[in-house]
This record gives sequence, C-alpha cells and structure tokens, in this order.
Amino acid sequence: MSLSPDDLTPLRVNDSADVRPESPREVKRRRMVWISGLLLAAALLAGVVFPVSYVAEHPGPTVNTIGDVDLGEGEEPVLSIEGTETYPVDGALDMTTVSVQGPPTGATFAIDVLFGWMFPHVSLTPSATVYPSNVSSSEVQETNTVAMNTSQSWAMAAALEYLEIDYTQHLFVHDFAEGAEATDLLRRGDQVIAANGHPITGLQGLKDAVDDSAPEPVTLTIERDGEQHKIDVPVTEAEDGSYQIGIYLDSEFDFPYDFEVSLGDVGGASAGMMFALGIIEKLTEENLVDGDHIAGTGTIDPDGTVGPIGGILQKVYGAQRSGATVFLAPEANCPELDDKVPDGITVYSVSSLEQAVEIVKSHDTPEAENVTTCG
Repeated sequence: MSLSPDDLTPLRVNDSADVRPESPREVKRRRMVWISGLLLAAALLAGVVFPVSYVAEHPGPTVNTIGDVDLGEGEEPVLSIEGTETYPVDGALDMTTVSVQGPPTGATFAIDVLFGWMFPHVSLTPSATVYPSNVSSSEVQETNTVAMNTSQSWAMAAALEYLEIDYTQHLFVHDFAEGAEATDLLRRGDQVIAANGHPITGLQGLKDAVDDSAPEPVTLTIERDGEQHKIDVPVTEAEDGSYQIGIYLDSEFDFPYDFEVSLGDVGGASAGMMFALGIIEKLTEENLVDGDHIAGTGTIDPDGTVGPIGGILQKVYGAQRSGATVFLAPEANCPELDDKVPDGITVYSVSSLEQAVEIVKSHDTPEAENVTTCG
C-alpha cells in the first residue's frame, strides 16, 4: 500500500502548548544566574592561581628514630651508633614533623586558606608574623639545617649524660647579651678552658662555677689564637634570680662513639628529645619501648632539659594518624592542646629527658598515674 502526501499528518512542535516570549524579568533573572556563575568561576580561579601572604601548617610525616628509612638507595637505620654494643629494639619512637606551606619557601593560595579554616589541625598565620620580610627560602632552609645538626649533637650529649657515659664538650663564645660587660673582655671564638681554676668540660660546669662565684666575678681561662689568658668576668643577677655573665655559647663535642642520623630533607631542632630517646633505647639492654608505638617532640639541651616547639597540634594529629597511642609533649606546649587532642592518643607532659624515659617505660602501668597529661 502506498501513501500519498494527503495521508501524512505533519509534525508540529508544541502542538498543544502556548508559545510565548520570555518576560523582561525572566531574561534579567537568567542573566543574573550566568553572571553569578561567571563570578564564582573567577573567584575559584583566583583562589587557585593567585597566592596570599599566609603560612599554612599541616600534620607532616613521622619517622621512627629506632627504625629504618629509605632515602632512595635502600633502607638504612635512622640512628647509627658505632664503637660500642647496641641492642635490638622493638616498637617505635616516632619523631613528628609539620608540613609548612607558604612564603618564603613556597606559595599559599586563597583556596588553601579557605580549606584551612575548615580543619582544626591546620594552622593559618600571616607570613609577616612568622618570617622577616627580607628572609629568603635558602636562608630558612640553612637555618633549619643548622638547627637539626645542633639538635643531633645535643641529643647524643643528653643521652650519654643520662647513661652516665663520659664525653667532652668544648665551649666557645658565640655572642654577647646586650649591655654585657663581657663584651669588652672576651671575643667571639674564645674557647672557655676553665673557670676559677677548674677545667670546664660542659655547660653545666660553667653554670656551676658562675653560681659559686656570684656576686663576685668568675675567673675564666680562655684560649685565643693559640694562647691562654685568665680574665675576670663580672657576674650579674637575672630577673629570675639566676646568675649570668652575659655571653652566648657555641659548642663542639668529643663523643666516645661515632653517631650518625639519616633523615633526608628534614630540618629544625624539635626532634632532639626523640633522638635522645632513640639513642638511649639502642644503648640500653632493657627494651624500654617494648613493642609500643610512641611519638613525641621537643628540643633537648645537653643537660637533658626538654624545650618547647612550634606546631604542637599538627604533630599530635600526625602521630595519631600514624598509629601512635602515646605522645610526649614539652610541658610548655601543653596549654596549646586544651580540648584539642584527637581520640585514640594520650599526650604526656615532659620537662626533662629523665622524665621522658620514665614515661616510655611505664606509661601503661600504674606508675604512669603520677605524670601529667595534656589536653
């Protein structure tokens, strides 16, 4: 059967609907939607492309100081000690880090700031309050490298001090306090050999000599340009009641063992306490960690004093994410953790290396009830 054109029904669009043009109000509304979309897209693009002057701190990776690390050429111990017997370890003593994003070492964008405000473990700070305006990325990295190297030496000294193993510390005049009378008597680079006739082998010995002399001057024997000189240096009382001679010291150490740290591109002084704990663990026959996963942070002085650090909240979150159940925090940082410690990790307050060792050994026993927790 064939069909003629008269048999076909033409197809009509909107056959049963009323077709009418858009009203001016609808046209305006549609234009506003498009404009809003374009503005949002531009804002998002600006947030991704244009940097802002903020430093963002995020939880960084953790490193087990008594474990191994792979720096691209196979695994090697984080802490290597040669010249004496070391003992097997079981567990983890994690040093913690902060990932820093922003000038002068990188860039932070508006979208980073926006997301940072949404998470409690991200810290946002105007870069001008963190770094001087004229500091360069290379200067920041150099400062962090020097601080890391110093913390490693001080950690070894503190560990040996705790273990009552002899070592020698050479003290040198590095700088002077403002207005100190020692400025006219000593020079940068002078090595302090003795105080009041007694040989000085460490910072504590010099502090003791100054305290014993107060308020009278302390007689320092110094070596300068290969010659020794005896100089009477005035002793003054500080606001906190301690005695001082107004000099800043640098130090070099002679250790009985060879000591090396393998970490890669990590800087700063905040891992000092965890290095010291790792050294003690390796040099102690008793297994102190005993299979536990412990993390922490804090600077260390050769006398074992634990000092405060930056980024404590980020480090606690980083430790918790890595599986640690115990965290050792400097006593001075504890107030920053009030009501902010994440679930699943207990933070202990420490002020000395001796206290940190005791917590490592007894955190899961009744003896740990006598220590202070943070948060």
